[in-house]
Amino acid sequence: MATEILMPALSPTMEEGTLAKWLVKEGDTVKSGQILAEIETDKATMEFEAVDEGIVGKLLIAEGTAGVKVNTPIAVLLEDGEDASAAVAKPAAAASSSASSAVASSSGSSAAPAPAAPAPAAAPVAASGGARVFASPLARRIAKEKGLDLSAVKGSGPHGRIVRADVEGAQPGAVKPAAAPVAEAPKAAAPASAKPAAGMPTGMAAETVLKMYADRPFEEVALDGMRRTVAARLTEAKQTIPHFYLRRDVKLDALMAFRETLNKQLEGRGVKLSVNDFIIKACAMALQAVPAANTVWAGDRMLRLKPSDVAVAVAVEGGLFTPVLRDAEKKSLSALSAEMKDLATRAKTKKLAPHEYQGGSFAISNLGMMGIENFDAVINPPHGSILAVGAGIKKPVVMADGTIGVATVMSMTLSVDHRVIDGALGAEFLKAVIEALENPMVMLA
Repeated sequence: MATEILMPALSPTMEEGTLAKWLVKEGDTVKSGQILAEIETDKATMEFEAVDEGIVGKLLIAEGTAGVKVNTPIAVLLEDGEDASAAVAKPAAAASSSASSAVASSSGSSAAPAPAAPAPAAAPVAASGGARVFASPLARRIAKEKGLDLSAVKGSGPHGRIVRADVEGAQPGAVKPAAAPVAEAPKAAAPASAKPAAGMPTGMAAETVLKMYADRPFEEVALDGMRRTVAARLTEAKQTIPHFYLRRDVKLDALMAFRETLNKQLEGRGVKLSVNDFIIKACAMALQAVPAANTVWAGDRMLRLKPSDVAVAVAVEGGLFTPVLRDAEKKSLSALSAEMKDLATRAKTKKLAPHEYQGGSFAISNLGMMGIENFDAVINPPHGSILAVGAGIKKPVVMADGTIGVATVMSMTLSVDHRVIDGALGAEFLKAVIEALENPMVMLA
């Protein structure tokens, strides 16, 4: 029986993607786990694996096609001996007769109904115990013929999906036959007045803006997936998060001298520490010293994290990433430096996996290297705060003995979600960051 391969949800927030490149062609025989295509999400290019084995009967979506909705059929997989033309004709007929049929994406997020099809590549089915089991259509058919309960079969496919090989080697034993496949009902859509369509930035209508500049020469720049996501998330952040700001200056002279000494000692190892590496470590330590600040907003509750998972903003063409350094409090300065360089390099080529840029409770945005002395950063939800870091500038300061001297001073602004962190708590956290930066030896402890 022909199987439609659907556009996958490759991240929890993905609603559509670009089919960047096919790695198979019509007539190719594919195996479970083989890479079928490269798909661009809003922030990354990811490989899409086959769940079943079979023959590629038809590629339904051309390379380079953007805006392909999750659960849209993108190809047809055939079994041996099936005719490709007949297999492709079936979905069209089924769509007209049962347009109300839909399945939820594998990420669990609500998605637009897809045309009716024989079954998605890994549709959830109801096991005898009521639990959802993910299995390929071919695996379900074989299980039914053998009288297997799929809940008793361990899947070896991607993300634990049950594939053909799993059920062929299983023995019926005394288990009950599996129940008929059940399509998961689509989740109710939010009212139109609740929020704008996902990924669509709000503001003055396009027609109004076009009329305003009709007599001026301009070039239209289409919004790609990343820019739409950035626009939507930052609009959400400023509209829904009650920001407040805490500002402090930090003297960097001791840190700069300490960094120079360490870098001389690390020359033979190919490691060169940046000021940003020290800032990451100082923030990770501060999240441990002030654990109440290591918190995110979760709609109807707060989540207080145990580890220091620190996100760092990285500018890329067309937008930005916030890769996350997990368990940063446990890592040495040199380890943090190497990991940050790797994440930043792969971010610029959009090669980060979703788990590498999602999560964390706190973020750092550093524009000091661009000469910006101070600025206010927008919180990246669901984070509780973000630290905006400016450039280190030599300034006249009042010294401890009351005399006037010169020091390298860096301005820092902590943007805080007032639902999660109050003023005194935010001040305590920022104080802990500055104490670590002005006494850098503690970061080697």
